[in-house]
Amino acid sequence: MNKALDSSTKPRIVVTEADYMRLTNLVAAVRERSPDVAHELQIEMARASIADTDSISPDVVRMGSIVVFQSDAASQRRVELVFPVDADIAKGKVSILTPIGTALIGLSVGQSIEWRSRDGRSHRLTVVSVEQPEG
Repeated sequence: MNKALDSSTKPRIVVTEADYMRLTNLVAAVRERSPDVAHELQIEMARASIADTDSISPDVVRMGSIVVFQSDAASQRRVELVFPVDADIAKGKVSILTPIGTALIGLSVGQSIEWRSRDGRSHRLTVVSVEQPEG
């Protein structure tokens, strides 16, 4: 099991009430078959501030957001953060149940976070821009 990075060194994050509810339900649904992934997402939800959708800044990563980030593990990438059923890496749709997906949720433009890849290595990413889906 990968040890979670110390949450005291992580940046503050905020999630919408709707995302919080769906993601905590997702944690419960995947806990048995993917305990490491569920644990990481549960940690992020436990430390997140929860806000009404209308009061959250448009530069905050939410489910469905299109995010450009810079990582020490790769060059700049543009991805859409999605639920597992919609994941398609070839189309740039990254599941919330991946280490990068879990790291991105709740960050805002300019924030950086350390995250652990599935092989246990520590990486750092910085959010460059965020676009919200229409509707």
